[in-house]
This record gives sequence, C-alpha cells and structure tokens, in this order.
Amino acid sequence: MTDFSKSLTVATSGLKAQAMRLRHLSENISNADTPGYRRKTVQFESEFGTRSDVASVSTGKVNLDRTELERIYDPSHPLADDTGHFDGSNVNLLIELADAREAQRSYEANLKMFEQTRKMSSGLMDLLRR
Repeated sequence: MTDFSKSLTVATSGLKAQAMRLRHLSENISNADTPGYRRKTVQFESEFGTRSDVASVSTGKVNLDRTELERIYDPSHPLADDTGHFDGSNVNLLIELADAREAQRSYEANLKMFEQTRKMSSGLMDLLRR
C-alpha cells in the first residue's frame, strides 16, 4: 500500500467517524424538547494495523447520557404526574452546538487532507507519464 493510499484511508476513516458524530449531535439537537429523551454520545476507537498496517479511527457503540433528566413543572402537560412535573430531556443545546462545531471542523480537516492527498497523487501520476 502506497503512502498516498494510507493517507486516503486515514482521511476516509476520519470523515466517516465525524459524519456519524454529526448525525447523533443533530438527533440530540432535534430532540432537545422531547420529554424523556436522553442525549446520545459516540466514542471513537483507534484501529492500529487492522487495515494493512494503517492506523485509522472508527466509531464505537452509541451511549446514552445517564445524567438526570430535567424536571419541568407544567400541570397541564399530558405526561405530568400528581405534582405537576414531568421529565424533560438532558440535552444542553450549548454543549451540542459546541460539539457540532468541533465535529464539523474535524470533518473539514479530514476532507482537506483527502483532497490534498488526491491532488498530490494526481500530480505525481502526471509527472510519471511524461
């Protein structure tokens, strides 16, 4: 496997991992007001030597955040108990948006690495054809 192929493999694994992370972050944001919703988190796992001696990253299993759900007082809500409270979600929009920005920047960095490697490889092939 050439160094260019290794670079493309690393960049591709990073793109896939960050795309998965962004998918879960968008689910969290869209369900921030859903009663009983628990925030999803995804872990990254390093893979060394599993693909022709190339290190890469992949996503592990998705976990639910077990922090306490927000208790909301609204006696008119259909899910309210005898005290007028119901469980909201444990999604903090500020944290989700900050994580989404970080994931987006990481995705863009991997995409830039992929594009640069592809251009370098293409340029080298053009030189070899001459």
